[in-house]
Amino acid sequence: MSFKASRRSFLKSSALAGLVPSLPPGLLPAHELTDDSSVESTKDKGLVFLFQGDSITDGNRGRTTDPNHIMGHGYAFSIASRIGADFPEDGFTFYNRGISGNKVTDLQKRWQADTLDLKPDVLSLLIGINDAGAVINKSAEAISLEQFESIYRGLLTDSKRQNPDTLFVLGLPFVYPVGKRKENWELWRDDTAKRQVIVQKLATEFNAVLVDYPALFDKAITKAPAEYWIWDGIHPTVFAHELMAREWIKQVSTRLKFLKKYRHS
Repeated sequence: MSFKASRRSFLKSSALAGLVPSLPPGLLPAHELTDDSSVESTKDKGLVFLFQGDSITDGNRGRTTDPNHIMGHGYAFSIASRIGADFPEDGFTFYNRGISGNKVTDLQKRWQADTLDLKPDVLSLLIGINDAGAVINKSAEAISLEQFESIYRGLLTDSKRQNPDTLFVLGLPFVYPVGKRKENWELWRDDTAKRQVIVQKLATEFNAVLVDYPALFDKAITKAPAEYWIWDGIHPTVFAHELMAREWIKQVSTRLKFLKKYRHS
C-alpha cells in the first residue's frame, strides 16, 4: 500500500468522539453544531489563544512586545490577524510561543513558562517534524515513538489539569520529498506518518480539534508542485501558511460558535 493510501485509510477514522464535561459558553462539541442559520453565534469575551510548536509556528516572530512582530509571519499571524480584526470588541489575546528547532522534549522543558503561565483557553499545537529528523539523523536527542507519545500526552494532561475547559487544536505534522528531504525520503515519510497516527490518537483522547495539514497539502499539490507550497519539504511558503490558516479556522469553527461565519469561506 502506498504512503498516501495508508494515510488515507487511517484518516478515514479521524472523526472525534467524546465530550468535555463542562465547556464554557461558545465552546461546543462538533456534534452539537449545525449549519442552521437560526443558531445564534455566541461570542466569548477575552479568550486567550496560544500557538505552540517549532519553526513552522515560530514564523521568525519577534522576541519583544513590539506588536508588529509578536505573531511572526506564518499561519499563526494570519489566524490572529483575521479573528482579531473581525472581533475587536471581544478582547481576545493571541500568543505565539513557537521556537525554531523545537522537539516535544523542548516543549516539555518550557511548558510551564511558555504555556501554563499564559493560561490559554485555546491551545494550538504543531510539533513532531524535528523529532522525526532527530531519529533519521541519529541525533543523541532522538527519542522513541513511545516516548514522543508519552511526553505529548503529558503536556496535554498538564494543561487540562490547569484548565479542564482548554480547547486543544492539534495539527498533524507533514513532510514532502522536496530539497534535502529527497534524501532518506522513505525514512522521513514513514516516521512522520507514525507521528501523525499518534497525534490523531491524542486528539481523540483529549476531544481536540484535529487539523489535517497533510491532507490539505496533498490536495494543494494537485494544483501546483509540492515546492510551491513546502519549499524545502518541511517549511511552508507564504501561500501554504495561508492555506493552513484557512483550514485551522475552518476546523476550529466547529467548536467555537462565533467562528461559524468562516465555515464556508
